[in-house]
Amino acid sequence: MVENQLLAKLSQNLLEILNEEEYYDITIEVGNDPYVKIFRAQMVILYYRSPYLRRILSTNKKKNDGTLVQIKLPNISPEIFQIILRYIYSGKLSLEE
Repeated sequence: MVENQLLAKLSQNLLEILNEEEYYDITIEVGNDPYVKIFRAQMVILYYRSPYLRRILSTNKKKNDGTLVQIKLPNISPEIFQIILRYIYSGKLSLEE
């Protein structure tokens, strides 16, 4: 029971990190014109939670000059990517939203 509460709290905290506007180190441009959206995220979470993004990030190493890593994913809609990103962070999938 306590473990379930801890996991639920961890999931909620990770979603809060995803929604944080200040502490991100990667931007992801998703979609094609005119339907493009830029997402902000934390590279370490994406790297460890998604084998697909790990491969992309491995070829886009962060520079030591403090610049943000930027990747583009034109072949996915922003709406779908937002669902995927929330799943990566929280481990929960809600198709009702």
